[in-house]
Amino acid sequence: MQHKIVWEQGSNNPDNTNNFATIRQWWASLIDNKITWRQRIIPQTGDATELDWEPQRFDEVFEIQIPEIRGITLYWRKINEDRERSTTPTKLELDTLRQQLYIYPQSQKELVIRVGIPEITYQKIEFKSPQLQFAAKEGENHILTLRDTQQQLEVKAILSPENLRQLIDQLKQQLS
Repeated sequence: MQHKIVWEQGSNNPDNTNNFATIRQWWASLIDNKITWRQRIIPQTGDATELDWEPQRFDEVFEIQIPEIRGITLYWRKINEDRERSTTPTKLELDTLRQQLYIYPQSQKELVIRVGIPEITYQKIEFKSPQLQFAAKEGENHILTLRDTQQQLEVKAILSPENLRQLIDQLKQQLS
């Protein structure tokens, strides 16, 4: 499956209708979920990838109620509010990997809205001088074990052949 699904109003892309159906399904799946709602002004270059999506003052996190698409308009309610809200886009981009929808509203061409599932915050552990152990496991997988005796922590990573290739490639890049 592709990571970015794009629907654009008036597009001749043969996948446009299917992409819209996928986005409609994703939007409806948000019901009763906590979401992040962030709005940014598109830079003068027009390149939305330059935007800083770090949390800012007017960003919102709320539980979304009744998310649906009627026509091409996205509708929703905030929890404990009776007022229905809506926006009609000229373009929608769904990042399936990060579970984020970018909405380009018709009414404000200089604006992009990013709606998504709140980001996962990973617990980070730092090993200064870990003991390393690498072993083959049954089948094709390998086990990489990192131990920090000072912190009394051990991390085991089971690497598929593809994961192992990625690790080796990244190490080669870093060392060259």
